[in-house]
Amino acid sequence: MSQFAAGTFTPAPGRGKLPKMLLTHAKVEASLTLRHGEQTLLTLLIPLALLVGLSLLNILPTGDIGALSRVDWVTPRILALAVMSSAFTGQAIALGFDRRYGVLKRLSATALPRWLLVAGRLAAALVVVALQAVVLSVVAAFLGWTPSGGGIAAAVVLLVAGTLAFGSLGVLLGGSLRAEAVLALANIVWFVLLLAGGILLAPSALPSGVAVVVELLPSGALAEGLRAALVDGSFAWGPIGVLLGWAVVAGGLASKTTRLT
Repeated sequence: MSQFAAGTFTPAPGRGKLPKMLLTHAKVEASLTLRHGEQTLLTLLIPLALLVGLSLLNILPTGDIGALSRVDWVTPRILALAVMSSAFTGQAIALGFDRRYGVLKRLSATALPRWLLVAGRLAAALVVVALQAVVLSVVAAFLGWTPSGGGIAAAVVLLVAGTLAFGSLGVLLGGSLRAEAVLALANIVWFVLLLAGGILLAPSALPSGVAVVVELLPSGALAEGLRAALVDGSFAWGPIGVLLGWAVVAGGLASKTTRLT
């Protein structure tokens, strides 16, 4: 006589639940990013070094800072840089080489849909950004940073919106070009946005026509939004709208154009 009821071991093939698939994929992507030495250097150590250096050394344009302390002026912009580093550059390079080594081709044999591949990477980027924000904020506090308490909630919203925007752009880039091209282009874009995209140079320090363009870039919108939140304590709806616009457009394109090989 059988010890088990009939049908106990009947195969039941089918796709897993989407929330569980998303959580599993995000956990794998986040753990791979955090264990990668080069990614850690790009996403945390470089922003950390810039935070400490720009806060302690008198190399910033004093007219742009005004009455603020250097660390109060620098910290929101370094947080924006950290988001750009991890969500855009890191994601683009990682995805480009995943395609090169056949990782996405193997994932295509599973029930993981393409849109969930994008969503999982964005969720992983949110985890990494959260860790970055905590570390950078603690170091900035030791350096004398005093953020506006009323702008913390707005800063969190901006960090999430910025991660979605830059993450979508990173997946769009990494999912459409060859790995070598992604590596070169992602780093070039990182340097250009760092120097001329509203992070180290505020739009107010640029010519009026250029300033308008910079404020519409995700880097400029995020940096200015974080400045308004953490320095002025205000909720900047304009930058949030810009970031969400980039996220929707780039995310939609990425979910359709990401190549598996």
